[in-house]
Amino acid sequence: MFLRRRDWLAGAAALSAVRPARAAGLLYRRGNDADPETLDPHRSSTVAEAHILRDLCDGLLTYDNRGAIIPGAAQAWTVSQDGLTFRFDLRPEGLWSNGEAVTASDFVYSLRRILDPRTGAKYAEVLFPIRNAAAVNRGEKPADALAVEAEGPLRLSIALEEPTPYFLELLTHQTALPVHRASVERHGDSFTRPGNLVTNGPYRLRDRVPGGAITLEANPHHPAAAGLAIRQVAFLPTPDMAAAVRRYAAGEIDSLADLPVDQIADLRRRFGSQVVLGPSLGLAALAVNTRKAPFSDRRVRRALSLVIDREYLADGLNGGTMSPAYSLCPPGLDHYRTPPETEGRLGLPIDHEAEARRLLTEAGFGPDNPLTVEYRFNVSDNNRTVAVAIAEMWRDLGIRTRFVYTDAKTHFAYLRDGGDFDVARMSWIADYSDAQNFLFLLQSGNDGMNFVRWSNAAYDDLMARAAKERDLGRRADLLYDAETIALRELPWIPLMHYRSKALIAPRLHGYHPNLRNAAPTRFLRLDA
Repeated sequence: MFLRRRDWLAGAAALSAVRPARAAGLLYRRGNDADPETLDPHRSSTVAEAHILRDLCDGLLTYDNRGAIIPGAAQAWTVSQDGLTFRFDLRPEGLWSNGEAVTASDFVYSLRRILDPRTGAKYAEVLFPIRNAAAVNRGEKPADALAVEAEGPLRLSIALEEPTPYFLELLTHQTALPVHRASVERHGDSFTRPGNLVTNGPYRLRDRVPGGAITLEANPHHPAAAGLAIRQVAFLPTPDMAAAVRRYAAGEIDSLADLPVDQIADLRRRFGSQVVLGPSLGLAALAVNTRKAPFSDRRVRRALSLVIDREYLADGLNGGTMSPAYSLCPPGLDHYRTPPETEGRLGLPIDHEAEARRLLTEAGFGPDNPLTVEYRFNVSDNNRTVAVAIAEMWRDLGIRTRFVYTDAKTHFAYLRDGGDFDVARMSWIADYSDAQNFLFLLQSGNDGMNFVRWSNAAYDDLMARAAKERDLGRRADLLYDAETIALRELPWIPLMHYRSKALIAPRLHGYHPNLRNAAPTRFLRLDA
């Protein structure tokens, strides 16, 4: 096995950046999925960026290393009785990395900035529960119409459009992180460069090698600075996972945040308990074009779903790195019940073939008139393997499958723009642990994500009622009923729920796999 030149160069660049730091003290060499496009939290959109920003910045709230929401820049908060107004008391000892005090005005500025349409934030809609946020982001109202107010140097109030049970978690998202106003105004788009970037998190930016290591060091002004076990962390981009595993095996990286699925069995054999799998907020599914005959026929969609062997897809093809999915929402979400399930978990897929054949026969398909399906997917080795496996399962019913595959950018743009298809692979990684963040995808009018343009009045009504419901139990029931409709109608056929996959070196401690895939460096420690 030989490293490709590109991988060798990337590894050499990263190592050249981290070696001096390692000599100077204990350095955590942290594999990261990709080289971040930006360290501006308001223009950020990727998980790789979130991992770094979580170390650089403290939002009003943040995560610990078990994925629990904990106080961040705010030390306490209250919620009005109607659930519409939050008041946050900031830590008086909170400081920026240049020693200046963190104030409520910093958060007012930051929230106005991300919602300003001139910022071009990709994720601004995450904050739309804030009153007037959507109108400000559309340019219909001025920035100062945003219902965020500094009631004093250390007290911030935020008013919402409607009660939002997951609002506190939204404040842990990178889009809600504060930026240092004077630095932004002084440096413009260059404010994130080393030497310019001022942050309020437990670490501050020390160096950045293009395409290589991003090195952080303990922020001496942070309240937790004295207790940080890891004083330096280098985020190393690992887009080529096979190459990253080789670097891990060579002792050049202490942890990897993702693993090559096709090597899982070998990795378990080689590294044993260092391979760590955990839950995740992700869904892989098939979108079925409900606008188009014969897929507009629920009997056809049921038949397609009934014979899919999800256990084989998750365990046989993905080595247990995915979980079989009979629901849209993964288990363990906040403010929710155990999700409802579509048919098929009980018994073996072969047991469901008779029912699937009956459904197809009723819909007009059989040996003399076989159903033909065009299956679109974004190409990767894993997606191709899953597609071929599903086609073989359908073939047992006499269904003929034709594949159309493109790169991911083309695939999702085609679906988003309303392109014609029969069945298409889709996936979703939720931004917060709430059933709404999965089920809103199928609401009428959400054409950006509801690729099939599925519309169900009862479903929409339940979602609308859930959005206004203040009792969490009743809200969970409404969302449960909505998901039940979706699983009965099957505009999406759930296939698998994602699991996080990591390699953790024995000398790294404090890593706990969790639903939010959060592992802030401040809660970890390294053996020398």
